[in-house]
Amino acid sequence: MIPAQFNEDIGLKIRRATSNDAASLCRILNEIITIGGTTALETMLCEAELDEHYISGPDCIICFVAEVFDGEMHGFQTLVKNSKLPDNWADIGTFTRREPLIAGVGTALFEYTKTAARACGISAINATIRADNNSGIPYYGKLGFRTYKIANAVLLKDGTPVDRISKVYDLR
Repeated sequence: MIPAQFNEDIGLKIRRATSNDAASLCRILNEIITIGGTTALETMLCEAELDEHYISGPDCIICFVAEVFDGEMHGFQTLVKNSKLPDNWADIGTFTRREPLIAGVGTALFEYTKTAARACGISAINATIRADNNSGIPYYGKLGFRTYKIANAVLLKDGTPVDRISKVYDLR
């Protein structure tokens, strides 16, 4: 288990998420979904759905949150199992508040996620990003993810085709 730690670079505490965090994390994610353009998710989640998928469900591997000491959440990062990926791979999702936006939250979370992934026997982390996600593509590139696959013209709910770029971070 990785203990909670204060990250001085961003002024936030990073710790493992619990089901008690679902409401706060749901607000962050649903705001991102409402804004659009940076997540493949198009339908808002309720707290129970977020908890099941990202925190405590059978496919969840790990989820970390970044918060100030009064408990206000500024982001979370999760690893989940995906049967479409090779064995010992995991999908990553990174979600950070838009207002106020604090630079470095996702990067700080990734340091914890990498450590936890290795401890869980994960050999590679997959990030599948919408091609129109102008912040996500450079974010994962800066972390060291490399493109290995592109799915062309994946349709959004409204019929708009948007490519999906899959990037991998090798933990070996």
